[in-house]
Amino acid sequence: MTTSTKRFKFSFFLATFFGVGLFPVAPGTLGSLAALPLAFGLLSLSLEAALFVIAVIFVIGVLASNAVEADLGSHDAKLIVIDEVVGQCLVVVLLEAFLPGLIDVMLLLVLSFLGFRLFDIAKPWPVGWVDSRVQGGFGVMLDDVVAALLAVLFLAGNYFAYALLVM
Repeated sequence: MTTSTKRFKFSFFLATFFGVGLFPVAPGTLGSLAALPLAFGLLSLSLEAALFVIAVIFVIGVLASNAVEADLGSHDAKLIVIDEVVGQCLVVVLLEAFLPGLIDVMLLLVLSFLGFRLFDIAKPWPVGWVDSRVQGGFGVMLDDVVAALLAVLFLAGNYFAYALLVM
């Protein structure tokens, strides 16, 4: 086995989030589900530490996605789900930061999952713009970060609107 083959296998392992992306049906959704235990664990860290971990996974995701894209010859292949992991974790961590202790952790995880999947699948502007214009591993990762940020704004905004209505 050559060094480049070993590097590809390791990149493939990371980009597919330990093989989750190889599932034939809805690999992105499964990647988001598989990220929930990690996201839950990040809630035990400070906001800064959790964001640092997410940033490290983002960089690893860019590198792994670049390698897999180069080998497969396609942009943002469905089997790459490390981007969903970053996006899902980001929604959970930021939503808890915006709504500290205001909602049950299980509800936080469910709403984060639903909100992130909505924006990741629908790809409204600017998510779709980033997805179509930013190439390479950085583009693979960035559109999910943008989807995560929109999901956080949507979920937190709706929570605050609901809170105002019931007061």
